[in-house]
Amino acid sequence: MKIAIDAMGGDMGPKVTVTGAVDAAREYGFSICLVGQKDLLTSELSKHDTSGLDLVIEDASQTVTMDDLPLVAVRQKKDSSIRIAAELVKSGEADGMVSAGNTGAVMATAKIFFGALEGVDRPAIATVLPTIKGMSLLLDVGANVDCKPMHLLQFAIMGHAYAQQVLHIPKPTVGILSIGSEESKGNELSRMALSLIRQTPFNIVGNVEGRDIFRGLVDVAVADGFVGNVALKIAEGVEEMITSLIKREIRKSIMGRLGFWFMIPAFKNLKKSIDYAEYGGAPLLGLNKVCIICHGISEAKAIKNAARVAAEFITKKVNTQIKEDISAIRQMIEKKKISAVESC
Repeated sequence: MKIAIDAMGGDMGPKVTVTGAVDAAREYGFSICLVGQKDLLTSELSKHDTSGLDLVIEDASQTVTMDDLPLVAVRQKKDSSIRIAAELVKSGEADGMVSAGNTGAVMATAKIFFGALEGVDRPAIATVLPTIKGMSLLLDVGANVDCKPMHLLQFAIMGHAYAQQVLHIPKPTVGILSIGSEESKGNELSRMALSLIRQTPFNIVGNVEGRDIFRGLVDVAVADGFVGNVALKIAEGVEEMITSLIKREIRKSIMGRLGFWFMIPAFKNLKKSIDYAEYGGAPLLGLNKVCIICHGISEAKAIKNAARVAAEFITKKVNTQIKEDISAIRQMIEKKKISAVESC
């Protein structure tokens, strides 16, 4: 197992990505290929004890910034760390890639170099969200702003496979993210998508509201990339707000600060359950290869866990499961067991 990590990506750059890579190699025993400016990465690696670890560096002279336009980055920065990492995976020298760099550039590069799985029209970004019952998967969270009902059906298939194989949920429930639980609620896209998905053998909940995700009422929530991304950003903002409010209230009085010490174990458990770093990165589902996209503010723990997610994606053969499920649904469509496809 070899994971290529874009060591130049993320807001904090090599200092964080190298630390995360070292931690992943030490904890999980992976072979890690750090991709980026060789001198800089060598210097960062020298700060760690790497004895016995399988860590190599692949030189890449260019770095894609967060301000670079995706297609411009792909076409003009042909020696970027993102592109070289993708080339390693495409050639088979690495089994999967991880990047906390420019999300648009990572997606564009992965789509061009890896191609979509047979039967998949639009690859989708999936993210794991904490719930009171455990975790749920939300997709798409930004790869496809404008979608058709058939795309949401494919998202449901891919999310279902990922939830089974990586999140270890035997029979995932699937729902369409909408403005109400009633069948009549939502826009034309969500209503038509629900009509399609209801005809599949999946465990369909129906429409779910945003709050239902965090209640744990659904294992896989499906939406177009516009709605999914807005929902994700709101969730991140609420988490930040609650954390800030708790800190402010604690600092207000001596009793608050005193009570904090008794609540430390509870706060640690809470932080762990809602910390995005615990879940690693977001997989770009629907590609022929494995690509995990991390948040730009990712710290070392997030990079380490993203490498773990990439490895589990590979060992659990998620792409094989997606292809089999897509094929099964296509056969149902051909045999007219799923109707109203033409209008979708």
